[in-house]
Amino acid sequence: MTQPLMILVRPQMGENIGAAARAMLNFGLEGLRIVAPRDGWPNPKAVAMASGAGRLLDRAGLFADLPGALADCHYVFATTARPRELTKPVVTPEEAMAQTRALIAAGKKVAILFGPERTGLENDEVAQANAIITVPVNPEFPSLNLAQCALLTAYEWRRQTDGAIPVPEIDLATSVERQHLGDHYEDVLDRAGFFFPETKAANMKRNLRSMWARLPLTRADVQMLHGMLRQVIRRQG
Repeated sequence: MTQPLMILVRPQMGENIGAAARAMLNFGLEGLRIVAPRDGWPNPKAVAMASGAGRLLDRAGLFADLPGALADCHYVFATTARPRELTKPVVTPEEAMAQTRALIAAGKKVAILFGPERTGLENDEVAQANAIITVPVNPEFPSLNLAQCALLTAYEWRRQTDGAIPVPEIDLATSVERQHLGDHYEDVLDRAGFFFPETKAANMKRNLRSMWARLPLTRADVQMLHGMLRQVIRRQG
């Protein structure tokens, strides 16, 4: 197992199961287990809401109780927004997924528990976990939808696994090229009488140079700006 298992405990609505599966697959997670779903299994409403992630539902493990779903797991996180009278490590999704990566690399099977929509996990269920995942939500409205909670966790797993989103290489202009662009504009604007009055000219030129330096100009941008100015001068001449 090279990724964590997502375990939905006593989920109530098929739509939420399907939405959770969709959120999982969005970020590459495919290990799904379902414990005692209220409306039975399989659930056509879950399939409809999964929208392309139906294969997760087809492969999902169905369990009558939580101990059965956790029998082969080495480490378990329980997601909850409510304070618990349990002495357990409390971590953010970011911290939890960092630990999960290390545990999986060591050959361990990791599970993440998500409770039913109306009440969340019960204390007896949280007690079976090694640690608690809590999201820093608005304390006046802490309740997260099942799929939202699954998405937050899955996103953090993907972010840490794949690293930052690749940024396309950009051919930025060099300092010298920006300097030449500044010289060009300064010369034309000076001849046009833009730097007026003379007492403010130095500060105006400094601000213009600062603007060129601040902009993330590419070489193509610089060439276009030179060309625009040349065309304006040509048309005026």
